[in-house]
Amino acid sequence: MEFFIDTANIDEIRQAKGYGLIDGVTTNPTLLAREGGDWRKQAEVIVNEVEGPVSLEVVGMTAEEMVAEAQDLVKFGSNVVIKIPMIMEGVKATRQLTDMGIKTNVTLVFSPMQALLAAKAGATYVSPFVGRLDGISHDGMEVISQIVTIYENYGYATKVLVASVRHPKHVLDAALMGADVSTIPFNVLSQFAKHPLTDLGLEAFMKDWATLTDE
Repeated sequence: MEFFIDTANIDEIRQAKGYGLIDGVTTNPTLLAREGGDWRKQAEVIVNEVEGPVSLEVVGMTAEEMVAEAQDLVKFGSNVVIKIPMIMEGVKATRQLTDMGIKTNVTLVFSPMQALLAAKAGATYVSPFVGRLDGISHDGMEVISQIVTIYENYGYATKVLVASVRHPKHVLDAALMGADVSTIPFNVLSQFAKHPLTDLGLEAFMKDWATLTDE
């Protein structure tokens, strides 16, 4: 499974990159706005910081607007992936961009049928939002399972990118289902290595080592 970090904060990106764990970055207008300043400069820094895919989102509501924005955004670097909203105009734009050789990430996906549309349009990635589905008492991971099954049934090349991750179990379940990518907030990524038994075991080892060095 590939790990993308879901942030526009360059310090978080650099720290995660330093761990050697990050395969790419996903951003959106909310994450970029949270950082303040000139979003174009922020996007440029992010694209130059990582070698893997960096998702940058369009904000137009028509296919023509989305395609024009996408053609501008890809100028930031060859690793830019264009985030497209799951609306019919977005599906149309995805097909056009795919035919132009521009990589796409269809976002705000909440159902298997939306994911099927994205795959038929040639999307590079599809981003189902599991946390938001859980938040309205739906089973977000069941949607991931259904999408993975549909794509396997028909051999779609579109990668399943699990988004709106809220906790490590989302990533665990996604990995067990065979999802291709999880995009993970930094605070969730930081929890992966933690376990109380690891802490207790390390504490015991260090105490025993201290008795050896005291002799």
